[in-house]
Amino acid sequence: MNVRRLIPSAALAGAVALAATALTACSGAGGGAGDDKGGRLGVTASFYPLQFLAEQIGQDHVKVTGLTKPGVEPHDLEITPRQTSQLGDADVVLYLKTLQPAVDKAIELSGVKNVVDAATLTKLETHSAAGHEGHDHAAEAEGDGHDHGEAGTDPHVWLDPVKYAEIAKGVGAALEKADPSHAADYRKNAGELVAKLGALDTEFKDGLQNTATKTFITTHSAFGYLAERYGLDQEGISGVDPEAEPSPARMKELQAVAKKDNVTTVFFEALASDKTAKALARDTGLRTDVLDPLEGITDSSQGADYFEVMRSNLKNLQKALGSK
Repeated sequence: MNVRRLIPSAALAGAVALAATALTACSGAGGGAGDDKGGRLGVTASFYPLQFLAEQIGQDHVKVTGLTKPGVEPHDLEITPRQTSQLGDADVVLYLKTLQPAVDKAIELSGVKNVVDAATLTKLETHSAAGHEGHDHAAEAEGDGHDHGEAGTDPHVWLDPVKYAEIAKGVGAALEKADPSHAADYRKNAGELVAKLGALDTEFKDGLQNTATKTFITTHSAFGYLAERYGLDQEGISGVDPEAEPSPARMKELQAVAKKDNVTTVFFEALASDKTAKALARDTGLRTDVLDPLEGITDSSQGADYFEVMRSNLKNLQKALGSK
């Protein structure tokens, strides 16, 4: 089972110091596009959704390195000296501030210059773990100790195709600025990606317009933007941490919600344990299914890339909500 944890500041600072020493010994932290990158622009992305954007928009002009490897829950990422060196070598670093505190600290201490915070490319919002207007149970969940967003903002913007498209535009602009000689290609690729995301938005809008219920229950309260965009109500079991144990009171409350709102399914995610989802499903006579927060792609993902997994999420939501 994954255990969410933050990296102690002292340990992180030590790792960064080691990396800085290594960089100094290796002719400095120059980030020229030609340094071991085959003449391509070197882009380091903190986790999968940003890596996907860089690859789709940059294509053959970029060499993309992801800090979070497949199968690793992004919040659990530990920064190694080698990864910090990658930050120093990168021409562009893409990250989402507050989602991965270890990455935030490494960027701050590494002194890397060309950094793009995806949180500045769209508007982050605050979402309750219990629907649009429900009480925020994240604070009550036992063992839930990691921070999500400044002032409680929800970082999971990539699960809303419209907001993800806004970030894609910003990433495209950043690549244009870093590599002007290929600006036209970046602009073209970004435009095509934004159009695909617009089509995906239409699929979700049409597919979720007429459903028997609007409420879904999930172990990971990552779907606030998606729920808001398409008129749904997210009921989180344990707030933002799928590994946290919910209180008995919350479990009882969810049983009442399931009965009142004709909920049929409890969703869990592929990268976390399904223990809590199965426990609630067993107590309420509901079934379980996967709703993927798309923080990474693995062999167990229901699709090979962002679009395939999002369409799998749509099908699973339609089935659970009773699409008419």
